[in-house]
Amino acid sequence: MRPADLLVTGGTVLTVDGPGTVVVDGAVAVRDGEIVAVGPAAEVAREFEPAQTLDATGCLVLPGLVNTHAHLAMNLFRGEADDVSLEQFLERLLAAELAQLDATSVAVGVEAALAESLRGGVTTALDMYWYPEAASEVADRVGFRLLNGPSFMDVIDPDGRDFDARMAWAEELLTARRDADPAAPAWVMPHSAYMLSRDQLERVMDLAVRFDARVHVHAAESPGEDDAVRARHRGRPLPVLGLAGVLGPGTVVAHAVQLDDTDIELLAASGTAVAHCPVSNLNLGCGIAPLPELLAAGVPVGIGTDGAASAGALDMFAGIRLAALLHKGVTRDPRTVGAERAVRMATAGGAAVLGLGDRIGSLTVGRRADLVVCDADRPHVAPNTDPWSAVAYGLTAADVRHTVVDGRVLLRDRVLTTIDERAVLDEITALRRRRTAGEETP
Repeated sequence: MRPADLLVTGGTVLTVDGPGTVVVDGAVAVRDGEIVAVGPAAEVAREFEPAQTLDATGCLVLPGLVNTHAHLAMNLFRGEADDVSLEQFLERLLAAELAQLDATSVAVGVEAALAESLRGGVTTALDMYWYPEAASEVADRVGFRLLNGPSFMDVIDPDGRDFDARMAWAEELLTARRDADPAAPAWVMPHSAYMLSRDQLERVMDLAVRFDARVHVHAAESPGEDDAVRARHRGRPLPVLGLAGVLGPGTVVAHAVQLDDTDIELLAASGTAVAHCPVSNLNLGCGIAPLPELLAAGVPVGIGTDGAASAGALDMFAGIRLAALLHKGVTRDPRTVGAERAVRMATAGGAAVLGLGDRIGSLTVGRRADLVVCDADRPHVAPNTDPWSAVAYGLTAADVRHTVVDGRVLLRDRVLTTIDERAVLDEITALRRRRTAGEETP
């Protein structure tokens, strides 16, 4: 028998490989953070002797969910800007962020967000927010797969830097990260065309080219954004970003709700990917993204939560369900976006959108061991003979029993192993109390 660090056994394994292989009473063996076997539980058990085992009896085993658009520490402002338009939301939130955020508060918010994410089966997130260094330090300590980088707006940031000073700081940050790990993916994050001038967008893209960085940007989220971009650039969001060199195969556009046929053709022709955020888009009254048209045009699409201040929660299962259901209602065709398509967007599709399609997103030999074990033996799921439907229409975040990232068990039997959840909740509550009282963060 060969040694293994971890054996997940006894569940129905939804591999999300190309053919959509499902292994009933299956097992996944892990060694050195890598999947080394997937197959029938009895066969894998005969081949491997594990150091630890996770019993998945009565469960679905699936790849870790990939959140392709988040503002993790925005949970600090949860509930402070609900039931308003995007423009009103941004006005409230940006003022609060610039006045109140620092590295310490962002670290607290991120740790709470990672606790929520791991409990909800999320193992990877693309995070756009202030103080990315603080977020990365927390994610490294917790063991979460976090992608982030410097973000840019034409405002004075929480540390008092204007755009030029932030560009200089960003170059230092990207240089330090490259020196520490040349193989780590680099990201730059111009907020949007309405928050940046043409010159600023081009300068950020020059930085991206010099550091071979991928790009994350908001675009076409609401009719109000369209008006703001027209006023600033005399054009619509997607063409403006295209002229500034922002679009391309290394770029992820968040939202992409207000699109016409020309916009969709531009995204497809440029190879740009989209992070579909249906929960946040509905909450802010932005509309419904033309997902079927994007998929038909060949645009890569993942699912994102956006921030908890606009979406309420970092709940990828809610995103999967809405991605499958919304467009059936819009088109009046139940075949428009099926359960399997929606689940793939949250796993293998999301991994591909982030440039990680060869590392995560499916439970196949050679991939990194990011996986989730969900309890399917529950009244709202059982009996369900179709695992794709069970994930898309039945499971909730509360059904996640175990979460594994890079072979490490970060949630075991619904208990976080690398986060002191009570302490984090106490910290985030204390932060809110100090902010309400007008006190500074210690």
